[in-house]
Amino acid sequence: MPDANRTVWSSEDGDLRKKNNLTPSPSPTRRGESLPPQQQTAYLHRESGGRGGKVVSVVKNLILTEEDMKALAKKLKQECGTGGTVKDGMIEIQGEHRQRMAEVLKKLGYKVKIAGG
Repeated sequence: MPDANRTVWSSEDGDLRKKNNLTPSPSPTRRGESLPPQQQTAYLHRESGGRGGKVVSVVKNLILTEEDMKALAKKLKQECGTGGTVKDGMIEIQGEHRQRMAEVLKKLGYKVKIAGG
């Protein structure tokens, strides 16, 4: 049976590992900033789950402020001639428009990866 009075680890200043860790600088969205398009890769997905079989094209992994995200969504909706929304940090465009969206995003300077079926 282990000795209950035995000291395993002690420090007057508490756990120094927590204090010595450098905290990472806040992400650009925490500071209220967007990363420039040239520093970002947009991932285009096709989703239909939970939508009654209707397809939406989704743009993921962009670090943008809420205003910039809405402006980009508006541009994509206009270019695709359809509706859409910004939800959970992603842009959802109604219908299968990944190719057209990829062209628009590339013109704006984003790197683009088309993922999913």
